[in-house]
Amino acid sequence: MDYTILIGGEAGQGLQTIGGVLARLFSRMGYHVFSHQDYMSRVRGGHNFYQLRFGDEEISSSREKAHIIVALDLATIELHKDSLEANGIIVYDAQFIKKTFTGPEYLNVPFDKIAVENGGDKIMSNTAAIGAVLGMLRMEMTLLEEIIHKNLKKKGSDMINKNIMTAKAGYNYAVNACTQCAFSPHIQDKSGHMLIDTSQAIGVGATMSGCKFYCGYPMTPSTGVMNYIASNAHEHSIVVEQTEDEISSINMALGASYAGVRAMTGSSGGGFALMAEGVSLAGMTELPVVITLAQRPGPATGLPTRTEQGDLLFVLHAGHGEFPRVVFAPGNPDQGIHLTNKAFDLAEKYQIPAFIITDQYIADAQWTYESIDTEDLVYTDYRLRAEEGAEVEDAYKRYDFSEGPVSPLAVPGVSNRLVVVDSDEHDEDGHMIEDAETRVKMVQKRVLQKHPLIQKEIDPPLFYGNNKPDVVITGWGSTYGIIKDAITLLGKTHNIAMLHFSQIYPFPLTEKLDYLKILSGARATICVENNATGQFAYLMHAETGYKFTHNINHFDGRPFLLDGLIGEINECVRSI
Repeated sequence: MDYTILIGGEAGQGLQTIGGVLARLFSRMGYHVFSHQDYMSRVRGGHNFYQLRFGDEEISSSREKAHIIVALDLATIELHKDSLEANGIIVYDAQFIKKTFTGPEYLNVPFDKIAVENGGDKIMSNTAAIGAVLGMLRMEMTLLEEIIHKNLKKKGSDMINKNIMTAKAGYNYAVNACTQCAFSPHIQDKSGHMLIDTSQAIGVGATMSGCKFYCGYPMTPSTGVMNYIASNAHEHSIVVEQTEDEISSINMALGASYAGVRAMTGSSGGGFALMAEGVSLAGMTELPVVITLAQRPGPATGLPTRTEQGDLLFVLHAGHGEFPRVVFAPGNPDQGIHLTNKAFDLAEKYQIPAFIITDQYIADAQWTYESIDTEDLVYTDYRLRAEEGAEVEDAYKRYDFSEGPVSPLAVPGVSNRLVVVDSDEHDEDGHMIEDAETRVKMVQKRVLQKHPLIQKEIDPPLFYGNNKPDVVITGWGSTYGIIKDAITLLGKTHNIAMLHFSQIYPFPLTEKLDYLKILSGARATICVENNATGQFAYLMHAETGYKFTHNINHFDGRPFLLDGLIGEINECVRSI
């Protein structure tokens, strides 16, 4: 069983409400759910859609065809009618869009009329639409009533009852009117699943890693992380600050880190560009900080609400001068939690900036899980606190290189240690210097000695599929789910496997998994990326000397869809 529902309309019509409630509903019923959103950069108007897929087996991508299209405006019908599955249904309100369609693929449900007659207000037309979808699927209404109770409990019992009546009326109308509906979703005997997006997952990972300060300036699509942390800030004693710009964000995060707490900031491409000097300051002062970068198409403002993987090389080289960093790119919420935890740990352990890269697609996409194992999350306080080493406080040197590349990091204000940092090159005490000898020692400590230690902490790519593949598909970050689903389907007829990189830099060694041997043993190796220039393929070649035989690149601002990617992979395979 595998169904796709697309809800389309203008911004402000509530399509996210319909899609969000249906996604929660299906996940609570025990189905696997995956959803993604496509929206324009405007508050009202334009064409947006919310697409969700649900089934009784694991799902981690979207498909091209929809079984049900909920059209809240005429444009949705015109734009998506060719994406309707055979025996699929387009449900719409003819009176609202002022046009009637005939044929077995159309179902006219008067959402507005149902809302007015049962709830007293057209504002409940979305509730009628949700009920109608459940009626088309012949699903029961109990869980929807529970969700309505929870969502509207602050608005009182009268509003709750009106919405329930409206949903039931929409349900009954669809059951009676949709005689052509042949959908038969299996009844799940499982308990409900967790529904989470990767922005929320990064927020969870930060909270569980001891983050106590988050600051940022709102910028699509990075704001979801800040929203999650802010919504839970009081419960977990986290200070959240909306700054006046991204320059302030990076510098406030570094100030909080200097003061002794785990700090985080985030932005998208244009905002991150303003942080570049502050990133370099983190490198020189060796202050730990975690930075999220949610990519969108550039350059400049680009397509501000679309998706792309165009900032990988930017992150790898952001900040002037040479200094170490770690770069992670989660491919799903599970990785989002665990890689955020690892980013905080390595940032503190090696006193470096750590980056978590997402993009609009993966930031907003929702996944279901029965559970996410958090037992292996770590928290180690690497800083020197007041009670430690009190007898040698006068001997403390912030940048001492006698014991190795990682110097002791004391917290100012909680002991008698004098903690000095300087954006100029400095000596072991943190005071500015100009001599060549000290400069060489500091660069060796800060860059050349740290990098190999950090590289040993980096895990290899995830390997999935045939153990001796003829074809290997490689991706990074947000392409995880789409490639995994493609491998699952193609594996029935091909000797095919996937290598997915989520820990990007330092580039993983081959000791734990010889991915270069896997690639070299295949007849075709295909790198799949949402950018024009093949940035990860370039990085792979630069770091290892390996060059992929094929590249599949999308750069139209839209994510890969499962059927299209399978077609492109098959085309590459036919060419060998």
